[in-house]
Amino acid sequence: MIHYGDLPKPYCEFETSKVAIVPVPYDGTSTWIKGADKGPKALLDASANMEIYDIETDTEVYKIGIYTDKPITEDSSPEAMVEAVKERTLSLIDKGKFTVIIGGEHSVSIGTIQAHAQKYKNLSVLQIDAHTDLRDSYEGSKNNHACVMARAKELCPIVQVGIRSMDSGEKANLDPNRVFWAHKIVNCDDWMDKAIDLLTDNVYLTIDLDGFDPSILPSTGTPEPGGLLWYPTLKFLRKVIEKRNLVGFDIVELCPNTDDKASDFLAAKLLYKILTYKFLNQLK
Repeated sequence: MIHYGDLPKPYCEFETSKVAIVPVPYDGTSTWIKGADKGPKALLDASANMEIYDIETDTEVYKIGIYTDKPITEDSSPEAMVEAVKERTLSLIDKGKFTVIIGGEHSVSIGTIQAHAQKYKNLSVLQIDAHTDLRDSYEGSKNNHACVMARAKELCPIVQVGIRSMDSGEKANLDPNRVFWAHKIVNCDDWMDKAIDLLTDNVYLTIDLDGFDPSILPSTGTPEPGGLLWYPTLKFLRKVIEKRNLVGFDIVELCPNTDDKASDFLAAKLLYKILTYKFLNQLK
């Protein structure tokens, strides 16, 4: 099995790690470009070629220990997959692990959001995404990738960032005061504090990689023009993590392409940057 970052022992062993990464290679409900089930392996492969010293913070977050758990391979139905992810996440939280899910399509986030909502009071979900994902049901399932934030909204408040695509039927389930549209936040950052002010003390972060602009991340199932760029996104995530308690996160919808390794590497690096910001106070 591939371990994130190709880390030396003891930094990748379960007992000595503060972080557990769970691959979920599921692509059962995606509706256009298939291949998100190959995303976790592509991210892990890319991470083995990543420098593990972070220049921005002058730290090496891998020293807190980053364990890569065995993949969740349940694919008999979206509902069964969601339950499997929920149970694995609950088990890891109970064992004191900061849990990261890597997908797979966005439906893999539902179970881990449910688990974190069960374990943490005063939780909100921050979504970075091109799409609202607020359909109540799609193609016969409430656990479709297009329904992720509808399920999250049933549990706690949500904040949506980078949105630039939706169905008109989702408008009834959308709170425009909690959405930061891509076309309104481009070339400015005064929106960042406004978004953070809407978050509760404990925050779960779900990142659909199509939230990024296809110019820097084309390998995703639905590449939408007009997305987020690297440094503004990092600036926002660092501010979130400094001002709120990040309790877990996921990175989903990497759809690898043999001609584009940059997307795989961006996803791997993004995971490392988020962990760096999360554990920064413990690294100094």
